[in-house]
Amino acid sequence: MSTATQGTPPLLPDTLCYLNGEYAPLRDAKVSVLDRGFIFGDGVYEVLPAYGGKLFRFEQHMARLDRSLAELRIRNPMAREGWLAIARRLVASLQETKGFAHQLIYIQVTRGVAMRDHVMPPDLAPTVFVMAGEMKLATDAQRERGVACVTADDFRWQKAHIKSTSLLGAVFSRQISADAGATETVMFRNGFLSEAAASNVWMVKDGAVLGPPKDHLVLEGIRFGLIEDICREQGLRFELRRISRAEVLAADELLLSSATKEVLPITTLDGTPVGHGAQRGRPGPVYARLYAGYQQAVATQSI
Repeated sequence: MSTATQGTPPLLPDTLCYLNGEYAPLRDAKVSVLDRGFIFGDGVYEVLPAYGGKLFRFEQHMARLDRSLAELRIRNPMAREGWLAIARRLVASLQETKGFAHQLIYIQVTRGVAMRDHVMPPDLAPTVFVMAGEMKLATDAQRERGVACVTADDFRWQKAHIKSTSLLGAVFSRQISADAGATETVMFRNGFLSEAAASNVWMVKDGAVLGPPKDHLVLEGIRFGLIEDICREQGLRFELRRISRAEVLAADELLLSSATKEVLPITTLDGTPVGHGAQRGRPGPVYARLYAGYQQAVATQSI
């Protein structure tokens, strides 16, 4: 049976990618079936946005890659200059061949190839894969009306702070919202806000921006530091702490953040409009200020 009849989404087979020191079309990139990334999901990944060919907050993304690799005891196979050169080459190639205005660069590093054994083999050569694709940002309609989300218990593992390629928990979480026709699944662990399937979640109450603490239960999105910076510039109080489900349901505003969503308002949660009074079910004023600050950061922090 052909892949088309199985419903496989089309790839960009002629898109240039990087694999273990070589550049080649994506269709020609191959890894061993004994790669621990394939066998165990034993690897990490990072996703860098590029606006108009310029990488946004590159250093922060690289710092998170360093943290994830260190947690898995995988040596970083490349210096910052090497990662930067690869990303820029792939972005330039994608602009030239596809003409995409904005791009996403996907980096994956696995422990490498070894016979199947749960124990981490020492001194393997990591497998390094990098590809680029189009970054599709939120639509004007989504920004004007906000998006619908649903809630679920956070059933993922206890090391959510690692940006691991073992993403089955996130896949199931995101499918919950897809099945409901919603944009994201907002998750709670033991009654407290953690994050969404592929986004961080923020609550606005009385003009303050609140998020969950940076610990092993939450992936510290690159936008954690960015939103804190924007709040400081905008004169908004910013606080990270445990946030109960009851507080989330009573929020003035709820927001998602990620590389592709940037900052995006949640206006409906489990079918109930978010917010109060005339602002109920509509993007709020704090969202507008954060989004404006985000666009200013894109203009000044891309390289």
